[in-house]
Amino acid sequence: MEITFVGSGDAFGSGGRFQTCIRVRADGATALVDCGATSLTAMRAQGIDPGEVGAVVITHLHGDHFGGLPFLVLDGQFTRRTAPLTVFGPVSTRDRLHTAMETLYPGSTGVKRRFEVEVVELDGAGGSLRHGPFSVRGWEVDHASGAPALAVRVDAGGHGFGYSGDTAWTPALVPAADGAEVFACEAYTWDRQVRYHLDYRTLREHAGELAAGRLVLTHMGPEMLARSGEAEHAAAVDGLVLRAGTS
Repeated sequence: MEITFVGSGDAFGSGGRFQTCIRVRADGATALVDCGATSLTAMRAQGIDPGEVGAVVITHLHGDHFGGLPFLVLDGQFTRRTAPLTVFGPVSTRDRLHTAMETLYPGSTGVKRRFEVEVVELDGAGGSLRHGPFSVRGWEVDHASGAPALAVRVDAGGHGFGYSGDTAWTPALVPAADGAEVFACEAYTWDRQVRYHLDYRTLREHAGELAAGRLVLTHMGPEMLARSGEAEHAAAVDGLVLRAGTS
């Protein structure tokens, strides 16, 4: 399994980083975990073909995590994509994607495309769904976004990647990390508590509960970026590539 942090930033581009977009590749298939509004630009900048993406797993319905989906769908339309695209996300993903597309590009949802877009809503209780080689699961976390927010897990070929999404500390992160070779976790601030977000001091206190091979910090704001060199855990940067089972 190959994991690429195409975008590792927060909602506001702190540090010049792209919004959340993580590519997971396994057994010849590609999935994205989150697709923030800047994701298509980030993929193009890193030489990644959006047409290779077969599935997108969305943690929650804020623009910096799912706002790139309308652009990904329309890119497929204009590049004559034929392969289907499956979107996994929390309850309300189907309606919110429709609304976003009609807001940004009125009439776009009524266009007949050469490919199908299927939206599959996760139960938020860890139930497993499959897409090609991938098993996808989600657990509801503590982040207000107008719909349930999730921590997610993508497994394939005996390897696992987990991501906290945006959340305050919650025990739901424990099963999302359990046994994953890489667990990406929000560390929005160093020690300042922000409602519905996770600061690094709190994460460090609970890190022993997260039984993942490697804990990687992401979605860092300005304060956390300024002190990331002091952290005990590695921090993601845009373009970072990790391979499951390697150091």
